[in-house]
This record gives sequence, structure tokens and C-alpha cells, in this order.
Amino acid sequence: MKRVITTTVINQSGVLNRVTGLLMKRQFNIESITVGHTEKTGISKMTFVVHVEDQRKLEQLLKQLQKQIDVLKVNDITDKAIVTRELALIKVLSPPGVRSEITSIIEPFRATVIDMSKNVITVQVTGDPEKIEAFIDLLRPYGIKELTRTGATAFVRENQKAPAQQLSIL
Repeated sequence: MKRVITTTVINQSGVLNRVTGLLMKRQFNIESITVGHTEKTGISKMTFVVHVEDQRKLEQLLKQLQKQIDVLKVNDITDKAIVTRELALIKVLSPPGVRSEITSIIEPFRATVIDMSKNVITVQVTGDPEKIEAFIDLLRPYGIKELTRTGATAFVRENQKAPAQQLSIL
């Protein structure tokens, strides 16, 4: 099962290496990783998307991460209401004859053309990973020359939706 894990760390040399080294030693595959500064000086947040086989291994991973030097906080936010975003840059083959078709695909996804040459358009798109995948799938038939993605970054929504009350007729 895919899990979204955030770690708040002191921004020092070697922190990323220690954290990813721990995941590597435990044989967790990191599907996505992003790291960036937070609102506090000297503090960064890492967001990992990892595949974890069972609940026991997940608990072990969270405990091991929390024990790392410079790690301040570890959260598995997968089952919470979260906001997830990713950025993708895509170079699409676009001879003049199909350029309008590609533009009609770009608009509904609120993507942006950031560079254009004679036969290639470079597009920037942001959104949740599923949106990015759908966008890439639609562009693939035109020929993707190059693609790069940032990986998912996420945090918990301010207002968590309470579980719905089950009504009973009994």
C-alpha cells in the first residue's frame, strides 16, 4: 500500500542522506520525495511516497525515522484529508498541424506553455499526482520528447472531515 509520510527536520548537511539511507536499508522503495524549507528558518519538510507492505512494517518505519538525528516530527498522513501537489515539465512533439489539438488538451488541465520551438512545446502542469498522470496519458500519443516530475508534496488540511454518522432504522 502506498503511504504519504512527512518528516520535519533540522536543515543540516547529511539529513537527507541519513533518512533515505534508513529507507534503503529497510528496503522501502521511495516512489517520490520532495524536500523544501518551511515557514521556520533552519527547518525543512520532507514528503515521501513509499510502498509499505503491511501495518507492522509501517509502524517500524515511523519509529525508526523518529529516532534519526535532526528529525523533529514524523507523520503518516495518508489516511487524513490532505492537499497533495506535484509539478511536471513536459516537452511534447508539436508540428504546426497538431498544435491546436495539443492546446485544446492543455487548457482544461490549467497547464501553461512555458517554451515553444518549431516542433516542440514545453508545458508546465501542477496538481495532484492523478491529474498529472491523466495529463501525461493524453499527451503521450503526440510524442513526449522529455518529461520530468518533482514528486508529490503534501500537508494535512486544516479542517479534518469527521466520519459520517451512520443512521439506523432499527
